[in-house]
Amino acid sequence: QVQLVESGGGLVQPGGSLRLSCAASGSIFSINAMGWYRQAPGKERELVARITTAGDTNYAGSVKGRFAISRDNARSTMYLQMNSLRPEDTAIYYCNTYPLFLDYWGQGTQVTVSS
Repeated sequence: QVQLVESGGGLVQPGGSLRLSCAASGSIFSINAMGWYRQAPGKERELVARITTAGDTNYAGSVKGRFAISRDNARSTMYLQMNSLRPEDTAIYYCNTYPLFLDYWGQGTQVTVSS
């Protein structure tokens, strides 16, 4: 059974930090590259960062240098460390495979950057 559970979001001031977590089904996590995606109000969902099973990473230009993706394969958990947050980072953040092939999304975690 597929499970993707995101957590760690919240309200933070500009310049602040948050660390998101994604707990995934082991059967999915262990053999797939994974990604963090986000959807802001009125916008399309976009890929923020991705990581291979070997730990190679790639970032969207808008977050490069501020966000860091990592994974713990033993715990089937992925993380997104977000620093120097900006109001434009406000969105619901989701985790999923990369590339996308599951017909499933978790509930996401809301990140709001505001003073």
